[in-house]
Amino acid sequence: MGEGLLLPTVNATLNLTATVLLLWGRHLIRSGREREHRRVMLSAFAVSVLFLVLYVGHKAARDFENTPFLIEWARPYYLVLLFSHVTLAMTVPVLAVLLILRGLRDRREAHRRLARWAWPVWLYVSATGVLIYVLLYHVNPTSM
Repeated sequence: MGEGLLLPTVNATLNLTATVLLLWGRHLIRSGREREHRRVMLSAFAVSVLFLVLYVGHKAARDFENTPFLIEWARPYYLVLLFSHVTLAMTVPVLAVLLILRGLRDRREAHRRLARWAWPVWLYVSATGVLIYVLLYHVNPTSM
C-alpha cells in the first residue's frame, strides 16, 4: 500500500466500523438492550470523531487537494454521490451530539423522534464514505 493510500484506507476502515456499529446499535435497541445500545452508539460516535480528525488532518496536510475521478461515463453519478455524502456529512456531528445528549439525559421520546431520521443520515454518510473510498482509490484509474 502506497504512503498516499494509508490514511484514506484507515479512514475508510473507520467509516466501515461506524457503519457496523450503527447497525448493531439499532439491533440492540430494537431488542430492548438499552445499556449495550448506549455503549455501541457511543463507540460509533468515537469512531466517527476519530475519522473526522484524521480526515481533516489528512486534507490539511495535503493542502486540501482533490483526487480527480476519471471514469467519464460514471463521473456524474460519482459527483451526485459525493455531493449527497458531503452535504449530509456536515449535519452528522450536530445530529450525533444531539442524539447522545438526549439519550444520556434520559429524554427518550425526544431521542427517538430525532433518531428516526438522524440515524439513517448518519448511516448513509458512513456507508457512502466507504463506497467513495472504493470508487476513488480502487476503481478510479488514477490510483491503480
